[in-house]
Amino acid sequence: MSLRIPIPRGTAPGARPAAAVELAPGAVLAAATPSPGAPPVFAAEPLPPGAIVPGLSDTNLPGAPAVSAAIRAALAAVSPRPRAVTVILPDSAVRVFVLDFDTLPSRPEDAMAVLRFRLRKSVPFDVEQAGISYQVLVEGSTRQETPWKILAAVLPGPVLAEYESAVRAAGYEPGAVLPASLAALAGLSSEEALLVAHLHAGSLTTTILSGTDILLHRTMDLDPEHPDFPAEFQRAIAVASAFFEDKLRAPARSLIYSGSLPVAEIEAILAGDDDPNSQPLSIVQIGANALGAVSSLGNRSVAALTGALAETR
Repeated sequence: MSLRIPIPRGTAPGARPAAAVELAPGAVLAAATPSPGAPPVFAAEPLPPGAIVPGLSDTNLPGAPAVSAAIRAALAAVSPRPRAVTVILPDSAVRVFVLDFDTLPSRPEDAMAVLRFRLRKSVPFDVEQAGISYQVLVEGSTRQETPWKILAAVLPGPVLAEYESAVRAAGYEPGAVLPASLAALAGLSSEEALLVAHLHAGSLTTTILSGTDILLHRTMDLDPEHPDFPAEFQRAIAVASAFFEDKLRAPARSLIYSGSLPVAEIEAILAGDDDPNSQPLSIVQIGANALGAVSSLGNRSVAALTGALAETR
């Protein structure tokens, strides 16, 4: 079993299907491009409470029939051209690592064996049965003493099978699988280093991008309804900002944000940071639903869907 995660940035045109579906607690979101080069159309279908409970356990979809019905309805509303779709999963159901290797075998099957061995002590589930995908961020060179740098994503095999089964029960085929934060990154293009935060489905993922390299990718459980949320969010952004400055020798000036809370709330939370050493960040929101005609989306972010469709066939 293999987790099919295509390169999140710089993918060749045609690498992903022209339709995507995002599975998250509370709703299924869908998007499709009606024709090559056309802007995507979006739809959302609500889910009953507890239908999706993302995590590394064997049961993420206690309400699998309801999830499949919502997938079918949401995709029908956007009339996808292909039957294959990109499936976007909650970050808390996937583990993402940025790993260095002195050497890496040229044959993919040998490289995968090395990767499984490396991940064996890093995840609390059976790596041999897990879904794994990787991409090379930096190609190593023995002559220049440059290590290989790999972006790897892994999730338990039963969890991957559960999500894929729900999509197939809806009448569609999983053509690619992406965690939500990597899908959102696929919609970004910048030569400058970026500090990015994706808040969704009870988790916060902070990422630092530098060109096509990923310097940091960190996911933590974070519930906006918890009373400690403002302090924990401040702390997470402060840690990522400090890492940004340490690695790039310059402070981050802005935060690229996508997520379930309005940007005004994020600005208020960060403005309340009492640390005298912290630098104020300007918030740049991506994926905000500005499509008034699509009332079913409400205030839900479409950053992951937009990224998944950024380079499609």
